[in-house]
Amino acid sequence: MSSPRSKVIPIAVRVSAATVLVVILMGVPMIGRWGANLFDYDAIDPDGAFAWFSVHHIVQAAVILLAIALIRRSRPIDFHLGLGNREAGLRYLRRFLPFFALYTAGAFITVIAIGNFQPFHLPMTARNIAGYLGFQLLLSGPSEEIIFRAFAITLFSRWVTARRLHPRVSVATLFAAVVFGLAHVYITFNPFAASWSSTQVIYATALGYFYGDCYEQSGSVVYPMIMHSYTNVLMVSATIVVSLFI
Repeated sequence: MSSPRSKVIPIAVRVSAATVLVVILMGVPMIGRWGANLFDYDAIDPDGAFAWFSVHHIVQAAVILLAIALIRRSRPIDFHLGLGNREAGLRYLRRFLPFFALYTAGAFITVIAIGNFQPFHLPMTARNIAGYLGFQLLLSGPSEEIIFRAFAITLFSRWVTARRLHPRVSVATLFAAVVFGLAHVYITFNPFAASWSSTQVIYATALGYFYGDCYEQSGSVVYPMIMHSYTNVLMVSATIVVSLFI
């Protein structure tokens, strides 16, 4: 993905732009939560397996897509929503998918061996399994990658800095990965409280780097979407299978 044209951006503008981006990226999931809370899902999803999460991710993606559309009306910014460099994207997938499968196998062997395995958190009904896996496959990756890669990396590169720390590491990718990790912190305001899993935050941040690197290498958000959906579905599927025997 080509970098935006070099230009001198005052430090105050950079800090302000980065702050606004953080507020947007952390706030959009909260808007999704508000939208999802408007509906009652008991009739179709009594165990809360998939319906609320699906609406949440649809709402948050819709908000960002609306923002992208409004930005593009005044500025010809490419958010790389198309297929981009197919060769680079497919090459990244061929490397990442088997690597993550090996990581998943190793991670499950480790947690089982040390007695720290967490079984599937929902009743093991066909509706819950199909609904939860369907959400992970079709909505989780696409929604979050539009927000944290297409939107975040593109605007950070243009409005804050396009600097690279290494040929494979840009400040924008690291920024998006860190905010993506922090987005897994659950925050409420009345009363104010925050809860999180350190392991989940670190895991999301690490994967966020790979998703962002793929986004930049391929010039497309499509391949990170595939990676994201794959990691979620593989982890959930493995958890379900192991839960049947432990």
